[in-house]
Amino acid sequence: MITVLSVAYPLAPVRSDTAGGAEQVLSMLDSALADAGGMSIVIAPEGSSTAGTLVRISPPASIFDERARRESQAAAYRAINEALGKWRIDLVHMHGIDFDRYLPPEGVPVLATLHLPPAWYGPDALAPKRRGTYLVCVSDSQRRSCPCPAGNLGVIKNGVPVGKYMKKFAKRNFALMLGRICPEKGVHLGMAAARAAGIPLAIAGTVFPYPEHLAYFRDVVRPGLDGKRCRFLGAVGGAGKIRLLGEAGCLLAPSLAPETSSLSAMEAIASGTPVVAFPSGALPEIVDEGRTGFLVADTKEMAEAIRAAGSLDSDLCRETARRRFSSERMTGEYFALYRRIAERELETERLKGVSER
Repeated sequence: MITVLSVAYPLAPVRSDTAGGAEQVLSMLDSALADAGGMSIVIAPEGSSTAGTLVRISPPASIFDERARRESQAAAYRAINEALGKWRIDLVHMHGIDFDRYLPPEGVPVLATLHLPPAWYGPDALAPKRRGTYLVCVSDSQRRSCPCPAGNLGVIKNGVPVGKYMKKFAKRNFALMLGRICPEKGVHLGMAAARAAGIPLAIAGTVFPYPEHLAYFRDVVRPGLDGKRCRFLGAVGGAGKIRLLGEAGCLLAPSLAPETSSLSAMEAIASGTPVVAFPSGALPEIVDEGRTGFLVADTKEMAEAIRAAGSLDSDLCRETARRRFSSERMTGEYFALYRRIAERELETERLKGVSER
């Protein structure tokens, strides 16, 4: 079985219930590889939890400024090279937006999953000069927005552990927002829509210590919280997250960024909870209009959709998630891709050896 060295974004701890989609995908792959009898090695910051072997790098700084980014990138580069010297690695799988800053030397194949909008990556990431470096997208819309070299291995759509969210709960009269608290997620727009709909809103998520995220929470989100009609719950995981998703009347996704995927939308649909979203990026690939949610143009339409969400069939949502969003499908496609890359690299080395004789 294959040995994979997975490398997280060095400022984001890896846990199964973390707020970051990239970290959740890495966690699912790590667990699946360990369960399948492979060797999973994960480089991630202090505070991470993995099924395979965890190589810890220094804990994230208290503020994620440029200095913290540079130091974390240097730590990731050192850890990768130390791991390559310690274990026989078949493939390195990188998940960070800045992966091109700590690519290992040539000699081992590297797969980088593009979890974020292509415009957010540097040109060296989307057209890597390092031989044996492969890129994959997580949605069709993301691939369409990539420069030609970037989607060179097509698309592996994200998945979630659907069965984990299938328990049925009595619905309660509130809308939910779940994820990172930052400007591009449009939290303020969800707050405005819920207020216009006359429906209480629960906001669950993490405020990461980027200066702009902290300022957004302090200046924009916090003033609208009242503890009753609009509540901030902080980070929620485990059984609490499952119950919250199952009891919500709907999940709001008023994203202002071109979403490449949305694990929270998949989790909500698996929980029997419709999603009300702006048609940003890949969200139309996830939300079936009028069946598992509504795609809306503005906060006025979002307010109307919040009130209409109760008319949608929760069982249809769950069945759709079971059919389309399974983590087993996602991990199986990644494992097949790992094997193809390893075989391709072996064939390349064989042909190189023939040509040199």
